[in-house]
Amino acid sequence: MALSLNRPVAPDPYALLPQVPAFTLRSDDVADGARLPDAATNTPRGDNVSPQLSWSGFPPETVAFAVSCFDPDAPGVAGWWHWTVLGVPANVTSLDRGAGRPDGHGLPSGAIQLRGDDGVPGYVGAAPPPGDHVHRYYFVVHALDTADLGLAADTPPGAASCALVFHTIARAVLVGTYQR
Repeated sequence: MALSLNRPVAPDPYALLPQVPAFTLRSDDVADGARLPDAATNTPRGDNVSPQLSWSGFPPETVAFAVSCFDPDAPGVAGWWHWTVLGVPANVTSLDRGAGRPDGHGLPSGAIQLRGDDGVPGYVGAAPPPGDHVHRYYFVVHALDTADLGLAADTPPGAASCALVFHTIARAVLVGTYQR
């Protein structure tokens, strides 16, 4: 029996979390609600390049940031983590295009990338199943009340997401889409 990809769309995962103030997240590469550029995908047309991100308007008491990319529309019950960066210093307000390279070379000093659901550190681009509905890719910057969440590079991204709930004082969200 073939698997049917006709399934309901998952809710906005961040609407399910405790409310925190919002701040602004922009990108030179991704417009909110628009299709991701092919370069930001993990498809035959893509290059697996993390998009440029910049943020502003966060609370002055921010101590550090975490950055992530999550697809709640991936098949299965847990979505798919494409990128998680922890330990971004409070004086850093942008990441360049390609900062999510597996070697972490484009990240600010002290920041670490977790292994995503693909099992590799760094950004892994969009690759929804062919024929599935449009997937949403939530690029999120969390303003944190601590610089040290007590997590290591081998922490699963879902566990990091849980820890972030308790230390996020504001959140910025930008959603790109992709479908094959």
